[in-house]
Amino acid sequence: MDTSFDCPRYRIVTISGKIAVGTTTLAKNLSHFLHWKYINAGAIQRQFDREHNIHENKQGALSRSDTHERSIETMAEKLLKNNKQIVYEAWLAGFVARSYKDVLRVLLICSHEDLRIDRVVNRENITVDEAKRWLKQREEENITKWKKLYGDYNFWNSEYYDLIIDTYSTGPMQTLGKVLDKMGYKVKHK
Repeated sequence: MDTSFDCPRYRIVTISGKIAVGTTTLAKNLSHFLHWKYINAGAIQRQFDREHNIHENKQGALSRSDTHERSIETMAEKLLKNNKQIVYEAWLAGFVARSYKDVLRVLLICSHEDLRIDRVVNRENITVDEAKRWLKQREEENITKWKKLYGDYNFWNSEYYDLIIDTYSTGPMQTLGKVLDKMGYKVKHK
């Protein structure tokens, strides 16, 4: 029995955001709630990094070839063009999907840097100073690489997104609720 939610307005939801803003938590919760397939580009990158002895938190996109970075975006383009009932989590998912009207593009932000740092400290079991360095290095390397490959964009500009949620002021279930509201999800009462 198919119990997935068929959303007439959106066939895919992209979840974008920088490190430690809650993208994975939202994507997993949304996928579970809707019974939609979950694809995490970060997991694909981490597998590649492991195979090539790259430490993802100490090295960013500059340690990967341009060809590899473009292959991830090509994969995203195919996914966005040919699929439905997918929750796709990637830093650039919303940017890549910006021309698709039937894709809900969600951007998560965290307006307090100290909370992002704390999340990394707890998740990775590292010091505050290490977390600050990892965040800064990875984000700067990724943005540098992406600007080289795709142009001088602000990849998290609000114009590319349908919904922006600050996870500093909303918890995981509130964040999920905001996305479901935007999708038009209604609880059926018996």
